[in-house]
Amino acid sequence: MINARWWHLAVVGVCAIVGTLTTLDGFRDEWIAAGLVGLVIYLAVWFTLGVRSFDTPPRSIIYAVFLTVISGALTAFDPNFATMQTITYPLLWTIAATVRTAIVTNVATAVSVFFGLIVSLDSVPEAAGIAGLSLGFSLAMGAWITRIFTLSEERRELVEQLQSAQESLASLSRDAGVTSERERLAREIHDTIAQDLTGLVLLSQQSRRLLAGGDPEGADQQLAILEENARLALTETRALVAATAPAALDEGGILPALDRLAARFARETSIKISIDSDVAAPLDRPTEVVLLRCAQEGLANVRKHSGADAAQLSLVTSPRGVTLTIEDNGSGFDPASVGQGYGLAGMRERLALVGGDLELSSSPAGTRVVATLPGEPQ
Repeated sequence: MINARWWHLAVVGVCAIVGTLTTLDGFRDEWIAAGLVGLVIYLAVWFTLGVRSFDTPPRSIIYAVFLTVISGALTAFDPNFATMQTITYPLLWTIAATVRTAIVTNVATAVSVFFGLIVSLDSVPEAAGIAGLSLGFSLAMGAWITRIFTLSEERRELVEQLQSAQESLASLSRDAGVTSERERLAREIHDTIAQDLTGLVLLSQQSRRLLAGGDPEGADQQLAILEENARLALTETRALVAATAPAALDEGGILPALDRLAARFARETSIKISIDSDVAAPLDRPTEVVLLRCAQEGLANVRKHSGADAAQLSLVTSPRGVTLTIEDNGSGFDPASVGQGYGLAGMRERLALVGGDLELSSSPAGTRVVATLPGEPQ
């Protein structure tokens, strides 16, 4: 039961006040003793049955019947005992399992009090007025309090649903974060480690062919390049594990990084490559990372698919932002027949994350890939 202590105080307090007023008033002295005995019974039943009737339907019904009977009996002894309705009606509303039960027990108690007043006052109109006024006030207050309680329960359920929704959103957010991080790592691994490993495989194959052809000096040069690329791959892997920007950007930004990438690419593939740029001011680091990864992926595609002997990297600024163009003079391909490989799709995803876009055109005269990022140099 909720707040049992306050109910104890209310019941005992009302009984004490009513008993005192009735004794002092002396309206029907011959029945005062009987009324006081009735109050004692009222208290005794409260402490033995009433206090255990909350949320217990069988006991609440028995206690409601008792309240109905005792209210009429006390009022029959002395009309001052009608004041007990101030605690009886709230008790009836509180112990009732449903609103209908509360209304029925209130009406029954009002009828009982009405007949008790007829006995003590010997006046039907006065008895009807007192009982009717008390019943009307009780029903109004009970309905109002019940409505407040219902609204409170609805709000409590809404709060619980909101908390549950917040927990679900938090879980979805965590899952989305995990998925996003996996996709980011997939892009980074593809654009760095996978490309480096592909280059190492090609260099090792070239070294083997040179050794088989009796050219140990050429093989030694290829092995030196292979060792250098392996060290660079190791540096990139460590940077990826540390969740930092590409190590190639640590020395001067995007332009020196593109120069080193082009020189390394030309050494490995013997494809002539030139760089053209009008970017004088430094770019922000996220933009540089995306541009470098796009350049790495674009050149990797040139090496693997184009059959070109020359390529060009162009980095320029425009009203649209910063544009990286990768061109080659290879045999080209049909863009509509591009498979489901990760390369171009990964470039598009990486660009989309920063609001950029990718344009691709190809013909028998060569291929052109244009990556555009919004923003201006710092």
